[in-house]
Amino acid sequence: MVFGQVVIGPPGSGKTTYCNGMSQFLRLIGRKVAVINLDPANDALPYECAINIEDLIKLSDVMMEHSLGPNGGLVYCMDYLEKNIDWLESKLKPLLKDHYLLFDFPGQVELFFLHSNAKNVIMKLIKKLNLRLTAIHLVDAHLCSDPGKYVSALLLSLSTMLHLELPHINVLSKIDLIESYGKLAFNLDFYTDVQDLSYLQYHLDQDPRSAKYRKLTKELCEVVEDYSLVNFSTLDIQDKESVGNLVKLIDKSNGYIFASIDASAVEFSKIAIRQVDWDYYRYPFMHTCLRWYGVVLPQQCFRVW
Repeated sequence: MVFGQVVIGPPGSGKTTYCNGMSQFLRLIGRKVAVINLDPANDALPYECAINIEDLIKLSDVMMEHSLGPNGGLVYCMDYLEKNIDWLESKLKPLLKDHYLLFDFPGQVELFFLHSNAKNVIMKLIKKLNLRLTAIHLVDAHLCSDPGKYVSALLLSLSTMLHLELPHINVLSKIDLIESYGKLAFNLDFYTDVQDLSYLQYHLDQDPRSAKYRKLTKELCEVVEDYSLVNFSTLDIQDKESVGNLVKLIDKSNGYIFASIDASAVEFSKIAIRQVDWDYYRYPFMHTCLRWYGVVLPQQCFRVW
């Protein structure tokens, strides 16, 4: 049984930076990690990837050959990957014995709530290779500073959750920068817990562009609340405690914490409902670990790692 993450989110939400930082963190706590780049538009990778979709197809070639724009080109690339899923399976099989997998997907949001190609790729891999994957949906935290954009992020998150049908964690990324975009109308818990969205209505009415769509916005907020599925975790990828807390949540969602436990269904249930009590991010010999794994962290990370 192989565990991993499907990393998705709009352009600029920090997916590639997340994969880079998360892979380094997981190596530091003793896991062998393989990052799989499935974004044919990402040609400047900060991490070393075990599999790169550009070995199969390149977005630039597709755009030139078929006279497509970047959006149409990405849809074509995902369709091509689905039709050539055997290529990806053959590349993954050598990694299945002992690796934790990180899939870095494109940032075109239509791929994950409208088109079925990306979902089909994920589902085929899960069934054929017995993978246990969690979708990590990154949303830039600065959207919280604009009520209209925040509602849009909620709708996108809900649509993606319903479409992908995977264990799913929504994450407000770049949380360390949230205050640089202006003061929030409410405290952070309001935005992470997504409880009573009616409080947003007053702030939306202050914007003449939003006021004319007041009834539509109210109905959309009620849809989000009626499903009661969306909430957010927060992440500062440069903070070891923030990353560690997210890893604990991911390990519960995809079953990683149960992998080495031989227990009854009742015991599994008890583990699932309680807080994870081990500490991922306390290491007495951190500098030794860095040398062992050959990890080169960004300079700013040394304030916490």
